[in-house]
Amino acid sequence: MTLSFFDQFMSPTLFGIPLIALALSLPWILFPTPSSRWLNNRLLSLQGWSISRFTQQLLLPLNLGGHKWAVILTSLMLFLITTNMLGLLPYTYTPTTQLSLNLGLAVPLWLATVIIGLRN
Repeated sequence: MTLSFFDQFMSPTLFGIPLIALALSLPWILFPTPSSRWLNNRLLSLQGWSISRFTQQLLLPLNLGGHKWAVILTSLMLFLITTNMLGLLPYTYTPTTQLSLNLGLAVPLWLATVIIGLRN
């Protein structure tokens, strides 16, 4: 197998499907979907319980002003967990090793906190 120096920058694929697409679509599967039934099934109950426990543990050290960031922090954590789980698949790497993904997530959040801090 002949590899070049630039093969390390290629997007990892599994059966021809880019794994970043899998990482972006997997959190949507984890969010519960509303139903018209009176009682939820086991999957919806488990999803609701896990998301409520996750947000409770995430917001525990924050004051009440920081609770506005709950949705952003929860979605960011779910995204990071799913992308890092891709590293467990054989012949793949985690997309968070790329500097572009880390900077793409860090700079807007840092800039938002700085602008909101200056505004307040």
